[in-house]
Amino acid sequence: MRTINTALASYGMSGEIFHAPLLSTHKGFNLYKILERTKNRSHERYPTVNIVKSYKEILDDDRVDLIVVNTPDKDHYEMALQAIQSGKHVIVEKPFTLRVNEADHLIAESEKTGKILSVFHNRRWDGGFLTIQKIINEKMLGRLVEYESHFDRYRNYLKQESWKEQVSSGSGTIYNLGSHLIDEALVLFGLPESVFADIRILRSGAEVDDAFILLMKYPGIMVTLKSSYLVREPGPKYSLHGTHGSFLKWGTDPQEDDLKSGKLPGGSDWGREAKETWGTLNTDMNGTHYSGKYETLPGNYLGYYDDIYNCIINHKKPAVTAQQGRDVIRIIEAAKESSASGKTIKI
Repeated sequence: MRTINTALASYGMSGEIFHAPLLSTHKGFNLYKILERTKNRSHERYPTVNIVKSYKEILDDDRVDLIVVNTPDKDHYEMALQAIQSGKHVIVEKPFTLRVNEADHLIAESEKTGKILSVFHNRRWDGGFLTIQKIINEKMLGRLVEYESHFDRYRNYLKQESWKEQVSSGSGTIYNLGSHLIDEALVLFGLPESVFADIRILRSGAEVDDAFILLMKYPGIMVTLKSSYLVREPGPKYSLHGTHGSFLKWGTDPQEDDLKSGKLPGGSDWGREAKETWGTLNTDMNGTHYSGKYETLPGNYLGYYDDIYNCIINHKKPAVTAQQGRDVIRIIEAAKESSASGKTIKI
């Protein structure tokens, strides 16, 4: 089996919790280099990986096949561009970029190389999202008329040391958590006709937005996306309503917490939810009424890297394309314009 030498551009949260464990577990990838400019934290867990102190040491290494640009959002464009121009396959952590014109430039440059350019929208491999995809695709609720999705947290204090809390990041919750919600909606329903948004700063002293409501207009279905850092008692993560019934799903995918605790993907129980967190389905199917728990499909973040491996080896188009990542930024830019103007913005 051919292995793909992979370099991480950072060993921050996404590198430590997501990319490094997934890459080190997948037999198709060799976690080859990690950029840590001032520390050597990754050495304890990955003693055979080369720790480098400059991005140039990754860009100039002909043995590096794939670079994961998992740096702060404001650095995605420049570092991804350098990686593309160095002839590497590139994965960019979400959000792809901060502006659509940056995304367009990266796509154009990548097309010249024939290399893979993808965005790490791993939440497509959450068990909850896989489950609602099945429910929608199999029309278990009849004609779907309303879809609401939340990504809420409770943090009533500021993490002053985090770049995500600083206005200089150019980011905020609409980019951070909103990217996941928007990507899922685009996978399910495609681009909307228009968007209307209310983006706010709710926590005292906060510099960047920490809550939003985003309405995406489609023919025949109401789509609402919401996020807030001041939700101590969360409601359903997903609420789906159709002409035959409803599906409500609480809770979040267990993979992130398992990865944070040091567990690695693999085994029959990986990504499986406890029965008490399964969603509630109340509907009529094939002339029969059903009301009760509906088992959540197992999540599998390794599925993202399975796809990337297949694309690099077999020269195929990735499941998460750069164009799809760009469309997420289109929606975010429109949402910001809508929130500032109070107007509905056509897409």
